[in-house]
Amino acid sequence: MQEKNTPEKLIQKYAEGTCNEQERAIVESWHLYDLSESTVEPSAQSINDAHSRGRQAVIAHLQANRPVRKLLPQILAAASVLIFLGIGAFFLFANYNAATIEKKLSAIKPGSNQAILTLANGQQINLTNAENRKLAAQGSKRIKQATDGFLTYQLNSTDVNDNTVEYNSINTPVGGQYHLTLADGTNVWLNAASSIKFPTIFKGTERKVEVTGEVYFEVAHNAAKPFKVVTDKQVVEVLGTHFNVNAYPDEANIKTTLLEGSVKVSANDASTIIKPGQQSVLHEGRLNVNKAVDLDEAIAWKNGYFQFNDERIESVMRKLSRWYNIDMQYQGEPLNEGFSGTISRSKNISQVLKMLERTKAVHYKIEGRRVTIIQ
Repeated sequence: MQEKNTPEKLIQKYAEGTCNEQERAIVESWHLYDLSESTVEPSAQSINDAHSRGRQAVIAHLQANRPVRKLLPQILAAASVLIFLGIGAFFLFANYNAATIEKKLSAIKPGSNQAILTLANGQQINLTNAENRKLAAQGSKRIKQATDGFLTYQLNSTDVNDNTVEYNSINTPVGGQYHLTLADGTNVWLNAASSIKFPTIFKGTERKVEVTGEVYFEVAHNAAKPFKVVTDKQVVEVLGTHFNVNAYPDEANIKTTLLEGSVKVSANDASTIIKPGQQSVLHEGRLNVNKAVDLDEAIAWKNGYFQFNDERIESVMRKLSRWYNIDMQYQGEPLNEGFSGTISRSKNISQVLKMLERTKAVHYKIEGRRVTIIQ
């Protein structure tokens, strides 16, 4: 015959943790209902004695165990809900933030064919909006835009006997580029934020133009008339050749890169002759020659893409700023490592920035047309 549980035994078993579910519920009911609803029908004295000897033990045990036991399922359920909501909120915010950034970046368009032509009389013509027609007539000198982004000078036979020399200039804005053919047949490509000043017809014993920014030349050969390219700090002299001049005022160096022919570069009292595949570098008044040059990188802009070969982030930012017409800033200590990669200049700037982010060295944030690179 099974021994009947007494309040003392139930309390002892409860304290030892050996109660079954029914017994535990009985003891806990004594605490919750002031020992008035026991189902084991103990005597009043036994209950009072049990109360006096075991109440504190029961309360202590309940405080240590009951809340956790009773609330653990609710806590776990609540925690799982919070985790689920947290993960959902994270991805929702991340997706919203990414979409917002992408929307801002999509408003920043890559550069395009655009320039301003300034005639000798001061008249300015927006070549971006000009149609395929005769743009202006300066005496017998005709200017015609052949195709979008391409301007050519066409001369009449009477121009040969005309001794009047008039100068025009073409300026590309930030985010612009342009291609023109001069009166002697020389082809010129202007990068963003660049300019060229040139005569409408070449007279005398030389052909001379003045440039700023970055300009690529394919000079028509004429042994009787050397072609000279003048910047504020140097002069490049050729007879007929292909070369690139990078003379931006915010760059530390002026670089002249030769692809074909022969070029003489003069600066201050020094001069040097460079050969195809070489590059002259004018730095702080000193003229040096780099004999190992990546020609594809030097004229990548002219061929429609960016090419970075172990290039410093500051140089990369200047190129992006000119082409996308944005204000680029840097936050943090300058990086010592270089960036490498090739991407079309027709791509959205977000794709260029993502290419930089893949290095894990930098991130970025955007505010209007200001892009901040963050280390």
